[in-house]
Amino acid sequence: MPKDNLGSNGGTRILIYSHDSFGLGHLRRCRAIAHSLVGKINKLSVLILSGSPIIGRFDFRARVDFVRIPGVIKLRNGDYTPLNLHLDIEQTMELRASIIQHTADVFDPDICIVDKEPLGLRGEVGQTLKMLKARGIPLILGLRDVMDEPELLVPEWERKNVIPALEELYDEIWVYGLPQVYDPLTGVAISESIRRKMVYTGYLKYQVPAAPSIASTSMPETPYILVTAGGGGDGDAMIDWVLRAYESNSKIPHPALVVLGPFMQTDLQESFLTRIEKLEDVNALTFASHIEHLVKGAVGIVAMGGYNTFCEILSFDKPSLIVPRTRPRLEQYIRAHRAQELGLLVTLNQDNGRDTQRMATALRQLTQQNRPSEIILPGLLDGLSNINRLVAQHLTKPRSSDLAVVSQLTT
Repeated sequence: MPKDNLGSNGGTRILIYSHDSFGLGHLRRCRAIAHSLVGKINKLSVLILSGSPIIGRFDFRARVDFVRIPGVIKLRNGDYTPLNLHLDIEQTMELRASIIQHTADVFDPDICIVDKEPLGLRGEVGQTLKMLKARGIPLILGLRDVMDEPELLVPEWERKNVIPALEELYDEIWVYGLPQVYDPLTGVAISESIRRKMVYTGYLKYQVPAAPSIASTSMPETPYILVTAGGGGDGDAMIDWVLRAYESNSKIPHPALVVLGPFMQTDLQESFLTRIEKLEDVNALTFASHIEHLVKGAVGIVAMGGYNTFCEILSFDKPSLIVPRTRPRLEQYIRAHRAQELGLLVTLNQDNGRDTQRMATALRQLTQQNRPSEIILPGLLDGLSNINRLVAQHLTKPRSSDLAVVSQLTT
């Protein structure tokens, strides 16, 4: 018989899955949710399953921990390959799936939250979800506000057989955004029963961590523009464009602090650092685990507009210039243009060419933009508080498998 909601040690448990083969987005979102939950719910422990190769470079609050499953990376052709192990991809995926299922079996969570990928990377959490479902454990799918353009999302989900999982496995689908901004399932043919499972939480409100940060000691003493490429794996075009604007002596009123990101190729990092050394008004960091310090201290933000960066722009109320990527996904482009239509930020598209003076003009005008708080969108930053409330509601209910046992005992 599964443990009750107090657990064998008097505490409750949440398991969060994030496949994280590339970038920082999934990990940072899951970490923010975990930290918020343990800060509000006593005796709660949260375990994050992640394939991120740099998860150990982040710190975690008490009662939050992680299991690092073997990493994989996505090749340009869309295939995956092991990050470090000298195994073929099928062996690696079998190993990942086994670790995931064994961890879930032993940890025996009271709630399981899956980030973005309904069945996990290449279906690796499918069997685990079925096991947990049989135990009566609530299964939650967490989706960011924008998944992708419908023309790509629909065939992708058909290929992965996602819709039956939404129908049969998941109890709720939490959308970490607002319908006024975007519906992540636009164009996807889903039933009314799936639609009823969807709960829009609002965006996640980030705060400056209380713990000391290396990033905070690296902050410039004068007002600065923060230029961040997120994980950095595909941000070189944006950073090159910004650096060319500063190199052109365009009288940009504020210096720049550039965060290159841990996934940027080494040769690109070295090339950018060499250029930055020659500029008096530009400094650089390769990685900042507490980038919230830098966002809060900046007079404006230049970024590509991933989900977490967008949340930080809203949370710290910063004027921002977004240069979204358009390949391989339109996620950033869709989010940025919807936000611009709502008056929350300004976009600068690369598809029209990366003219140096166009970027320089945008940088000069950055601090004159409206702040996001000037636009009234009720519930915009209620994401974490709503997630805390939803989790608390689930924890007050007995597991459905427990109810089945009680029913058998009373008949």
